[in-house]
Amino acid sequence: MTIEDLRKQGLIILECVSGSRAYGLETPSSDTDIKGVFILPKAAYYGLNYTAQVNNETNDIVFYEFGRFMELLSVNNPNILELLNTPASSIIYKHSFLDEIKAELFLSKLCNNTFGKFAISQIKKAKGLKKKIVNPIAKERKSVLSFCFVNYGQGAIPLLKYLEIKGWKQEHCGLVNISHMKDVYGLYYGEQLGFNGVYRGNDSNDICLSSVPKGTKQHALMYFNRDGYSTYCKEYREYWDWVDKRNEKRYENTKSHGKNYDSKNMMHVFRLLEMAIEIAKERKVNVRRPDRDFLLDVKAGKFEYEELLELADVDYREMEHAFKCSSLPDRPDMAVIDELTYKLRDKFYTMGGLVR
Repeated sequence: MTIEDLRKQGLIILECVSGSRAYGLETPSSDTDIKGVFILPKAAYYGLNYTAQVNNETNDIVFYEFGRFMELLSVNNPNILELLNTPASSIIYKHSFLDEIKAELFLSKLCNNTFGKFAISQIKKAKGLKKKIVNPIAKERKSVLSFCFVNYGQGAIPLLKYLEIKGWKQEHCGLVNISHMKDVYGLYYGEQLGFNGVYRGNDSNDICLSSVPKGTKQHALMYFNRDGYSTYCKEYREYWDWVDKRNEKRYENTKSHGKNYDSKNMMHVFRLLEMAIEIAKERKVNVRRPDRDFLLDVKAGKFEYEELLELADVDYREMEHAFKCSSLPDRPDMAVIDELTYKLRDKFYTMGGLVR
């Protein structure tokens, strides 16, 4: 099922502009995101073709099936609570049956966890980008050889340096295991001895062992930093996957303010924390943000990263205290939500024409 199918069959019961335009945080370069709710035809719902979510390739447009929408509301999912409380100016279409779904039925102290965890995840994303920007990884991938070291003089030097000093080629080296010494090998050399080399090429992820004739001189002990190589390969893959998939517009914004952190992620940290505090104190979800100027300053990179972390910590502690003192229930009344979900679906199927 596609978004086009939803529109052609008239299955959409809620469609809203979401994201920055709903928050009142849009800038001239902001995209228009759409979120909404659809209801499956009766036959598809009762049959084996249940579809929980439909979205486009970029996830700029996402619709949730009515049952999934109610389920996510019941666990106080931040995105879905925002969708339910979308400002009237951002609602494209809303079926009148949905007026029976009130935010107060769902709001609970679960928001302390869901909004708080969401905010922490945005901090982690901002940290991750900062690490990638500050510590770029060269496109040319290091080989196993770069993680090998040999004893030399009174210490150890990289294998590549050792081979340079000796005027040797790695292809003519032979390695053998050293008993009771993990990742340490005896290093031998001989152009005519048929050794396998230290490794078989740049695509190899391990060293090679060789058969060494008895009496052949061992020149050194070689250590292969296997864990270091494994960590490097993981970070290399993650870094270049990120480069291939990153949002260039967002990345250039991050580079332009020169603070080396994802300022948009940090903006959402404060948006989420402030919304959570308001839920605890006011028992309502304020999607349109009254603190627009501050949030846009964060997005513009007008604060140092460490300063934002300190401010976020203050907000987080305030959120924790607000929920501790809040009169909100610990969790929503699932029996009431279940009854409402059944009642509304039944109304759609019997009165809304969705009986196919």
